[in-house]
Amino acid sequence: MSQNTDEPSTEPVEARASDERPARRSSRRAFLKRAGLGVALVGLGAAADEIIRSATEPAMPPRTIVTAANGVRIDDVTVVDPLDGSRRAGQSIVVLEGRIADVMPTASAPVESSLRVIDGASRFAVPGYNDMHTHVLQSPRTELGFALMLAQGITGIRQMEGSDDLLAQRAENRLGLNEAAPRLLQMPGSLLLPFNANSVGEARNEIARQWDHGADFIKMVLTDREVFFAAIDAAHEQGLRIAGHLPPPVHIDEAAEAGLDSIEHLGTGSSVFLTLSAKSDELWAQTPTTLPFPSWAAGIPFAGWAFDTFLKKNFLGPATSTTDAAQLALLKQAFATYSEDRAAELAGTFVRKQTWNTPTMANIRSKYVLDDPEFLDDPWLQRLPAEEKQEHLAAVDAFGATPSGDLDVLHEYYERVLQTVGIWAKEGAPMMTGTDGNGRGVGNSFAIEFRELGRAGLTPLQVLQATTTRPAAYLGRTERMGRIAAGMDADLLLLDADPLASIEGLSSISLVVRDGHDYTSAELEARVERLVAAQG
Repeated sequence: MSQNTDEPSTEPVEARASDERPARRSSRRAFLKRAGLGVALVGLGAAADEIIRSATEPAMPPRTIVTAANGVRIDDVTVVDPLDGSRRAGQSIVVLEGRIADVMPTASAPVESSLRVIDGASRFAVPGYNDMHTHVLQSPRTELGFALMLAQGITGIRQMEGSDDLLAQRAENRLGLNEAAPRLLQMPGSLLLPFNANSVGEARNEIARQWDHGADFIKMVLTDREVFFAAIDAAHEQGLRIAGHLPPPVHIDEAAEAGLDSIEHLGTGSSVFLTLSAKSDELWAQTPTTLPFPSWAAGIPFAGWAFDTFLKKNFLGPATSTTDAAQLALLKQAFATYSEDRAAELAGTFVRKQTWNTPTMANIRSKYVLDDPEFLDDPWLQRLPAEEKQEHLAAVDAFGATPSGDLDVLHEYYERVLQTVGIWAKEGAPMMTGTDGNGRGVGNSFAIEFRELGRAGLTPLQVLQATTTRPAAYLGRTERMGRIAAGMDADLLLLDADPLASIEGLSSISLVVRDGHDYTSAELEARVERLVAAQG
């Protein structure tokens, strides 16, 4: 398989004796200790390995059959160019064989045409949107996830977690990616974790192996400091980008200087705010640099499976499940000494090193502001399967029961996220949109992602760029995506409102064209309803 060399990933942590700095142990470590991870993993020998593998191996999905699109001409639209924010009214867009064949004044278009003609009725045409941080392929309901994405105007995705199975299924067209699903732009192999990258040598071998299996980039999640920086070098030597999280001992500015290609969620955790403090050195000196579980556990057979199956959800949940009193105290100090100058300086580093950021605003908000009424009022809550709905409501209740002083710190965390992202955008730091979701979640939709970027200070044009031209530039695909022009892939949207006049206009979707196939918003919503009903 040919390799696309444009993609990112990151995240490390230094191992230390489990009894060191007991006052600063993270709640994650305490959770794992209570869960008896070490004892559980020791019990997984070669026999258990085989039993688990056979029991969890997914059925082979069928090959996807992609239907070729008939030609179509869309008349009387205002074409918006995200590259410079210009508008051209009264245009016709000619689509043939999944590509934009021409863009011309409607007044010049032939009266008689062999193509089906759609009246654009003076709507606004923009390129299709791209969710550059999604986990939709991890969802047990990928077809519903794809339908939800398309209904929100998402025609391209960067899948942020892969596996040998998913890479093999992509090579054989078994991921269900037909004309009614977003275009898969990039996908990594397995996440870099202590279970497959517990040393520099292991990390280099794993990266080489993933390259050989067809990964487009490397996704970093959790390694120690030395492995983190070695992984960046190893990925680049293979012609791959590396993206992801920052581990406790790695500062966000040094990660950028080292060449980390894309930072997700502002790096996760407290790292970014310790760096942006006027007392950064003092706060970093108080910060633990240990892994959230004993390093020896990584070498136990099938430890990775146990982590994914039993413990991963705890790490991905609300901030109350991963933030202890010591971390809250550090964050409080960091916020009190927050420096806008340091944030602007860091943005300058991102520009100079071409370090991209995918903030995933709505997802961060769901971790730090889960007591907001929106997480109970969102209409999508009523469409969740009963078990998922119950889990969500329990999480909201637990979050709301947090002591008020702790909630104040968590709420301020998100306000500082908004402030920081706004500064970075103002300074021109490269930025892309992403939801960190599976298509749609309570309080986590593309419309909410747009809204929160607007709250951070991005203009409607900047938000439009972050989901169209910026992803195209990051991926090295400016000749095929990100604009409406001859030769581009026929992935585009018609909007009822001017997308440059308001953030809300970006979500006023009337028509979605995916690879030349056109769907009205009513048709897409009806498909979503059918799939929701089918899930029971």
